[in-house]
Amino acid sequence: MAPVSSPRWSESAGIQSRRAGLFVQLDNPHGGFYAEYVAVPAERVGHVPEGLSLRQAGAIATTGLTAIQGIDDALHLKSGETLIIHGASGGVGNLALQFAKLRGVKVLATASGEDGLAFVKRLGADAVVDSRHGDIAGAAHQFAPAGVDAVLALAGGDTLERCIDALRPGGHVAFPEGVEPEPKARAGVAIIRYNAIPGAQEFERLKRAIEAVKLEVPIAAEFPLAQAAKAQERVEAGHILGKIVLRIR
Repeated sequence: MAPVSSPRWSESAGIQSRRAGLFVQLDNPHGGFYAEYVAVPAERVGHVPEGLSLRQAGAIATTGLTAIQGIDDALHLKSGETLIIHGASGGVGNLALQFAKLRGVKVLATASGEDGLAFVKRLGADAVVDSRHGDIAGAAHQFAPAGVDAVLALAGGDTLERCIDALRPGGHVAFPEGVEPEPKARAGVAIIRYNAIPGAQEFERLKRAIEAVKLEVPIAAEFPLAQAAKAQERVEAGHILGKIVLRIR
């Protein structure tokens, strides 16, 4: 099982091995790819966490690393701190939301549409706001009157800038490589670009977090490999709650 990603993201493929019960992260500097067979270095392989099917594990090998490393390594969030996740209903965002709650972080989640808001609320968001039509400033002030501690930016643009406006002095913004447009530099705000780093220790930490939080892996749609073009069209159509995956076999 492999996740389908937008070509705007240089996101790696997550592939599951049925025989070994492993999940894998592959890097491709030219973007995503779909294949039945690949050779991978041993350090790009991790054991499937308890509680996840191979289908679910195959969908999140990369997005899971991106999500947890944004929460733990880029932003270094601690229990009781406040966070805006912009793009919380997407493939990385819904996992980051669950990992943030595992760490005891209070989360204001942005999503679009009533279905998107209900989705992130069900996953544990403390507060929600519509990213297209909602009052970002008002929701953020009600959520954290003194300003939020951090923003995890999984989408760019004007709405992201309004989220950053809600930061307290000295707050932090983190975004994975591929988010466009990137957050604008501004005085007093640390802006951190990062990318998912694979490795045995990273996969083990991800596995522990998945098992601790009893991670939900929302899969919005599944396509056979022969319909990869249709899957890509669905990605480009947008408004995806969770992941779109390809069934290799």
